[in-house]
Amino acid sequence: MEIPPKSPDGSEKSPQSKELITSNTGSTLCMSSRSESVWTSASRSKWDIYHKPVIVVSVGAAVFLFGMVITSLSYFLPENKDVYKMCGPAFLSLGLMLLVCGLVWIPIIRKKQKQRQKSQFLQSLKSFFFNR
Repeated sequence: MEIPPKSPDGSEKSPQSKELITSNTGSTLCMSSRSESVWTSASRSKWDIYHKPVIVVSVGAAVFLFGMVITSLSYFLPENKDVYKMCGPAFLSLGLMLLVCGLVWIPIIRKKQKQRQKSQFLQSLKSFFFNR
């Protein structure tokens, strides 16, 4: 059995145990793991809810169209044909990936919104019946 080393100030606790006692990691972790929208019931606008997937869809569509233009340049411009044939499909695939991710993200957000509404309704029913 080992005896833990004494700290330089003469106290019995090691510096690691002092750090663990005064640490606020539990409350910090809990605060950072949940967004504020879970705790507040303020209604948000459609733009606040859907702005991220709309931006991803629009950027994906722009990159996809840019890839189509670059790919078509390889057929119309004989110089730098190899560069156009390499970059065009890369932009096409990247744009298509972003476009599909954004389009799939929208129904996921809708489903979460419906679940949140049901949960709030059930919580209000529960509080109505059990708080009498």
